[in-house]
Amino acid sequence: MSTDEAGTDRHSAGEQTAVLPETASQLVELERLQLALGAAEERAKSNWEQYLRAVADLENVRKRAAKDIESANRYGLEKFAQELLPVRDSLELAVQSAEKAADVRSLKQGQEATLQLLVKALEKLGIVTINPVGEPFDPARHEAMMAQPSNTAEPNSVLQVVQPGYELNGRLLRPARVIVSKAP
Repeated sequence: MSTDEAGTDRHSAGEQTAVLPETASQLVELERLQLALGAAEERAKSNWEQYLRAVADLENVRKRAAKDIESANRYGLEKFAQELLPVRDSLELAVQSAEKAADVRSLKQGQEATLQLLVKALEKLGIVTINPVGEPFDPARHEAMMAQPSNTAEPNSVLQVVQPGYELNGRLLRPARVIVSKAP
């Protein structure tokens, strides 16, 4: 190395500078670190792209769910209404035929047919009747209207159903109103 007139160091053409590695092992280590850095940068870029896609997918799922909820709220009763329309039609026919018919038996048959239409419509919608005669009283599904002494029934069992209860897909809509037996 030589010094110029200003006192600064100058390197001759064959000399290495202090910033360059001096041994072959340092050169190999430098290349390895540069390759590892490049690979890490690629993984980071790939992970960032995956993150952005996941965020976009999540936002799309949220939008679809919000749209589905809005649609369910708006059109949720459509199936219910479609099942009840035949019942309404049957009731209208019964009212029209009641004006013309003098036969009580035909009116009763029309009412029974209408009731069967309604029962089938409710069953299709998952609404089940709770008719617990003879079963043990269950306060979660039954509402006791009164207790009546009985020699034939087990105490605390349902003697009579005053008003049936209903469940929708296993969830109680209305408890059955019942008369419960008690010891005489």
